[in-house]
Amino acid sequence: MKTIALSWRYLVSRPLAAGLNLLLLSLGLAAITFVLLTRAQIDRAFERDLAGIDAVVGAKGSPMQLILAGVFHLDVPPGNIPLTAVQALARDPRVAQLIPLSLGDSVQGFRIVGTTPDYLRHYGVQLAQGQVWQAPMEVVLGAQAAQATGLQAGQVFAGAHGLGGGGAAHAAHPYRVSGVLAPCSCVLDRLVLTGTESVWQVHEVGHGQAGEHDDDHDEAHGDGHENEQREITLALIRYRSPLAAVSFPRFVNSTTNLQAAAPALEITRLLRMVGVGADVLRGFGAVLLLTAALSVFIALWNAVRERRADLALLRMLGASPARLAGLLLCEALWLAVLASVLGLAGGHLLTALLGFLLQAEQSLPLTGWLWLGVEAWVPAIALGVAALAALLPAFSAYRVEAGQLLNSK
Repeated sequence: MKTIALSWRYLVSRPLAAGLNLLLLSLGLAAITFVLLTRAQIDRAFERDLAGIDAVVGAKGSPMQLILAGVFHLDVPPGNIPLTAVQALARDPRVAQLIPLSLGDSVQGFRIVGTTPDYLRHYGVQLAQGQVWQAPMEVVLGAQAAQATGLQAGQVFAGAHGLGGGGAAHAAHPYRVSGVLAPCSCVLDRLVLTGTESVWQVHEVGHGQAGEHDDDHDEAHGDGHENEQREITLALIRYRSPLAAVSFPRFVNSTTNLQAAAPALEITRLLRMVGVGADVLRGFGAVLLLTAALSVFIALWNAVRERRADLALLRMLGASPARLAGLLLCEALWLAVLASVLGLAGGHLLTALLGFLLQAEQSLPLTGWLWLGVEAWVPAIALGVAALAALLPAFSAYRVEAGQLLNSK
């Protein structure tokens, strides 16, 4: 305990050098912690939102754009597609389930999505209040959308044209909130969901408003003349068997005016691109740690030279060579412990800040209040770096005799 206390006194006696070493170590560890937290949460979000979706069908364009718009709602869709073409795909024997999505409007930046109750059942979400929409112009709010907008069951609002907010309001076609979903930690948390016929009614597609038809009108089974005029934005598809993954996208892309994108393939590409940025940030953290190790080594090496009289006195008072070496090692380990605390805290704060910024953009959910088992490597890395940096100075103090230290003074 005396060695630990004395090493702390030596450390704080040089606040400038100790502060610089602590800063370098902390920045490197914060960068590594930030990468671990963000990459783990992004992977989880992608895996959760993609679960059970084998293909996304939409207008011709970028497959990546189609996936980001249709599954994660992070991009604008390439365009609309005819309802009749989607109905034909729904009858394909390779398709087990087809969920239509219609985009175009938003409320306070949260997307209004026309779909069917199958979309809710796909993610297994529960209602926190109210009920699922029963008629056109009724909506169900995701948990995050409800919290941000302050809307509750029974209230009325007007959607705005466009997916980013700020467009002209459709005041003539107000929506009524029929229910609010419980948090699901999935993409539905940040969506406003309604029946597809509501989107048609707001935009007056076809010969009249969809509200003129019976409430039990099913967009997948309406009369053919009307359906020729109707459009949706895209469709989420679940295959009947894994073999369909080989033939279905090729069939859609080569024989129709639609595009079929495989989420697994596109997200693999996206994560590879994200991984490049993560590797750069990890490399930056490694450089900072290497610089910190060099700085700690130089500081401790100089400490041996500056403390010759102190070390000699300690030897004369009965301190063993191992005690002197342990004194320098403890000083380095103090830095490692402090840097671990600051680095972990900094990494979590950076992740929380990024999550706040993404939440303001209704993007991927990230939180700094998540602790991963892999973070245990962060203090281990810090202790390893500090121990390596202190190894040579500690060995030097261990080998030098008291007489030599006094004579060299």
